[in-house]
Amino acid sequence: MSLSDRKIKILQAIINDYIATAEPVGSRTIAKKYDFGLSSATIRNEMSDLEEMGFIIQPHASSGRIPSDLGYRLYVDSLMQQRDLVDKEKSYLHGMVAENVNQIEYLMEETAKMLSTLTNYTTIISEPIIKSTRLKKIRFMSLDEKNVMIIIAADGNIVKNHMAKVDYLPNDDELYSISCVINECLEGQIMESIDLAAVDMLYTNLSGYDELITATLRAIEKTVRSAEKLQLHLSGAKNILAFPEFSDVQKAKSLIQTLEDKESLKALLSTKTVDGKDLQIYIGNENGIEEMKDCSIITTSYKFADNITGTIGILGPTRMNYSQVVSVLNAMAKNIENVVSNLSNQSDKEKNDS
Repeated sequence: MSLSDRKIKILQAIINDYIATAEPVGSRTIAKKYDFGLSSATIRNEMSDLEEMGFIIQPHASSGRIPSDLGYRLYVDSLMQQRDLVDKEKSYLHGMVAENVNQIEYLMEETAKMLSTLTNYTTIISEPIIKSTRLKKIRFMSLDEKNVMIIIAADGNIVKNHMAKVDYLPNDDELYSISCVINECLEGQIMESIDLAAVDMLYTNLSGYDELITATLRAIEKTVRSAEKLQLHLSGAKNILAFPEFSDVQKAKSLIQTLEDKESLKALLSTKTVDGKDLQIYIGNENGIEEMKDCSIITTSYKFADNITGTIGILGPTRMNYSQVVSVLNAMAKNIENVVSNLSNQSDKEKNDS
């Protein structure tokens, strides 16, 4: 049985109505709301065919129909129309560009909050996974007589802070001079494979500060290890509980527990480009997590540089507003790349000016 234009129109009407109301859709509703020129009986027959084909289901014997995962899949692949950003969404994105964001971690946190506010869904963002990156600057900040903060800045506006305890901590002027020598030796080197000759030069040129040099090299190693791990930012976890699909206490509890499980979140974001498309949509059972079978997740990747990428995901009920989320996600990915590009250009200008 093939999908005629009439069946497609009725399926699209069911999906649009159910996304808006969360109520099963009956033939009378479609006949009244949509000018198809069809009787309720004719629509009812077409709905029976659509149910037999697996595109819609009847949750209760006396209720209307709701889309199935297969129905949503047809919708997002073939029927969904891309929409433009509304003024509120444009305003949020413009505000993000205007923010003085100078660290990737802060940028990811703010992006997650913004997306969950814009969509009323749950946002999951991974920090960039760095395959290899170059060291830009190292700075020290004394905290007390024995504790120092070692600040590591790398390409892609990656900044990591590490605490170290030393038996002898130089004064602030000495720390500045030491950082200048270290930066002269190590700046621009790939952190995963720092030149041993440069390390030997450090110990030679900074004789008497071996403990601080060793702590600095350990901080660089920790930065590399943390960059290789998937760092996640979650926002709006409770948003999804506002939808009637999750009014059941046990279902809601299971979902929240899953959202608190980092391995589950990593699985949701471990998407790959398919058919050359960065943006991917996983509907219901497609996401492979039993507790999220009533959810869909839309993901896209963002790029900071050739070797630095991350993923943004928005999680909602299967009747989520796919068109809105796709538009917002695409715009946000571009926006992140623009923000980071502006930061990099600003950093390069400051470097040249100095």
